[in-house]
Amino acid sequence: MPPPPPATATARPQVYLKSHGTRVARPHLLDWVVLIFLVAVDGALNFIEPFHRFVGADMMPGLRYPLKDNTVPVWAVPVVAVVVPVAIIAGIYVRRRNAYDLHHAILGLLFSVLITAVLTDAIKDGVGRPRPNFFWRCFPDGLPEYHNVTRAAICHGDPAVVKEGYKSFPSGHTSWSFAGLGFLSWYLAGKIRAFDRRGHVAKLCIVALPLLLAAMVAVSRVDDYWHHWQDVFTAGVLGLVVASFCYLQFFPPPSGEQGFWPHSYFEHILSLEGEIQVQSTADDSSPQHPSLTLDSSPGRELRTTSQALASMESGDHRSHRSQ
Repeated sequence: MPPPPPATATARPQVYLKSHGTRVARPHLLDWVVLIFLVAVDGALNFIEPFHRFVGADMMPGLRYPLKDNTVPVWAVPVVAVVVPVAIIAGIYVRRRNAYDLHHAILGLLFSVLITAVLTDAIKDGVGRPRPNFFWRCFPDGLPEYHNVTRAAICHGDPAVVKEGYKSFPSGHTSWSFAGLGFLSWYLAGKIRAFDRRGHVAKLCIVALPLLLAAMVAVSRVDDYWHHWQDVFTAGVLGLVVASFCYLQFFPPPSGEQGFWPHSYFEHILSLEGEIQVQSTADDSSPQHPSLTLDSSPGRELRTTSQALASMESGDHRSHRSQ
């Protein structure tokens, strides 16, 4: 009976596309602990009494804007900044089945939002800028009261409402929105290859949609008279800068050839390629096992890697089922 045909390199891309959740997440256990720490820090910052900046009688005319309800409720901010991006990332995972991409995208998104939240609340407490509607927070009955000498406002409103009135700079709604949706914009740019220089302006429109949503949240803060325009502008820049750093920490730039997947996934491919090369060398030196002999031509490794990358980028479901 003739021996079975030798194994060829065409079956090797299956190996490159295997990824296991525990193997992906375990090296980042410390990162998840840091995320929990950031949540605790941000929670503590919300209990701290902010700096009460001096507010005199001559300043009140610019702080008499109506005390309105939020167009975008506080509970909706995490939905816009976290839940919506996570849902989109999970949808791409269902399509592509890459655990590295899912884990690192969610990890980067959470870091982006929580780092921004800590910075925002720390600055709020330190600056203590009064909101545009501070008058009605301080004097809900419309009857102002000032110190006889310093002419400083003597508030007799609800202490919790007055406390919130000293947290105008920067806007938390805006910074959270730009941190989460800004990260999503980067992520989508990599997935649809928005900067492949083929002139597809429609791709740029998709990338801009999350930023437009974040901008509308920012505009609502000014329209509701909860923030000055400087608060919103600074918060938008803060959130977008943090989102950019966090994305590039985990993913290559979207304009690069490898901008589709996270850095760790390509490291995973290279490590497996090294294992295959070692196994290939061992098999080639063992003539008593012809069924395990691989193609030892000079271009074998390059072809194998190229085939793996091609399968990876095309989203071949047959290859991804092994995950």
